Amino acid sequence: MSDLAERVITVMTERTLSLATAESLTGGLIGATLTGVPGASRTYLGGTIAYASRLKTDLLGVSDELIDRVSVISEEVALAMAVGLQERTDADWVVAVTGVAGPTPQDGHEAGEVYVCVRGPVIPSLEPVTRVERYQFEGDRAAIRTQTVDAALKLLLGALAPV
Repeated sequence: MSDLAERVITVMTERTLSLATAESLTGGLIGATLTGVPGASRTYLGGTIAYASRLKTDLLGVSDELIDRVSVISEEVALAMAVGLQERTDADWVVAVTGVAGPTPQDGHEAGEVYVCVRGPVIPSLEPVTRVERYQFEGDRAAIRTQTVDAALKLLLGALAPV
């Protein structure tokens, strides 16, 4: 069990907040890490694994035009994934990740290039907290995926701190 995941579940449970995840390169690893924490069901709603671009469009509402313009490995697509998931789940907070786990480049992006977006909460008349970060991770496919999970959970904890 991840200490980061345990901290996320504890903070969100204490604040009675809900969480959902939109995953691409991690293929469900964030959700698996969170659900490894006893009591995760009190806060974690679930997630979407949108590995293929078509599923980013069909399940999360990311526009084909956006994908064509900036590629799926981008800040804009990470944000669109988060917004789409939040609209579909009404989760207080969402985490979305997209990038290249490798071992080869994709669409001109090197292995290890990752974008993580956290967004929440949606409160009428206030802008939601939205943070998107770009990372360049090193290592093999498994290492890049693990580093992405850790980065996503750390970014979420950082966004939760002032809320």
